[in-house]
Amino acid sequence: MIAVSANIPGGPQALVATEVPDPVAGPGEVLVEVVAAGVNNADVLQREGRYPPPPGAPAWPGLEVSGVVADVGPGVSWAVGDPVVALLAGGGYATHVVVPAGQVLPLPDGVTPVDAAALPEAVCTLWSTLVDAAGLRAGEWVLVHGGSGGIGTVAIQLARALGARVVTTAGGPERVARCLALGADVAVDHRSQDFVAAAMDATDGRGVDVVLDVVGAAYLEANLRALATGGRLAVIGMQKGRRAELDLGVLLAKRATVLGTTLRSRPAPQKAAIVASVREHVWPLVADGRVRPVVHARLPLTRAAQAHELMASGEVFGKVLLLP
Repeated sequence: MIAVSANIPGGPQALVATEVPDPVAGPGEVLVEVVAAGVNNADVLQREGRYPPPPGAPAWPGLEVSGVVADVGPGVSWAVGDPVVALLAGGGYATHVVVPAGQVLPLPDGVTPVDAAALPEAVCTLWSTLVDAAGLRAGEWVLVHGGSGGIGTVAIQLARALGARVVTTAGGPERVARCLALGADVAVDHRSQDFVAAAMDATDGRGVDVVLDVVGAAYLEANLRALATGGRLAVIGMQKGRRAELDLGVLLAKRATVLGTTLRSRPAPQKAAIVASVREHVWPLVADGRVRPVVHARLPLTRAAQAHELMASGEVFGKVLLLP
């Protein structure tokens, strides 16, 4: 089969299509013929040599796919021909991928087989972070950083569907307007506006209950200021640094919680539990249109380098997909 990988870490042009052995489904596994693969920031970091795949994962990037079941191993209830999406530890940039059966979901109603590839990584990350870890509840306020990204566009919709109210950040007036159209109550242009002031104004000076942060160190101090008493700061990315000074006095005075979560490196049973929760709680929201994939571009798999160039441009709103 064909897979796209960076055999030598580097820029987007390091991504090269190569012939690799066909994967084979083992016990408890599903072989998926890929229809589309989502492109994520983690793929960019892997290409640069800064985020190696976990043990046992393929060497090529790709954390989510949509496709069709091509074969199954022993002990699997999926059938050949089933349309599915899957959460991966890696290997999505290919024509086929093997995945544990517990990380496979049925194609959600109302979404095309191609665009469904934009959902698995985002919805599983968000459910495990916003709900399982941060305990977001209906009526609470959440600050979503990076509202125009692949995670952020889904986070706005999911939070609103759960009954929360949303403040989000994005870069530039056009992207701010599109975030409002997705359902954000308040959208802040981080290039020219103070998101802490906006969050305080929206909540009548109380602060937000949850912050979903993909930025990291550069926003730590401001994120704490934006939190309400008893608030939870959930860090899922480090786009602008991994080390920062934490004012424990502020943390204690607000009785706040700082938590960090990852998804890719979790054991398969934990991922299966998250996927099961997504199927129960999020798939109905997708089916009734309250949560939809937001796709910026659909490119052939052989143009993966261009997809990564798009990611670096800062122009992507939502997800970029690769089609074998």
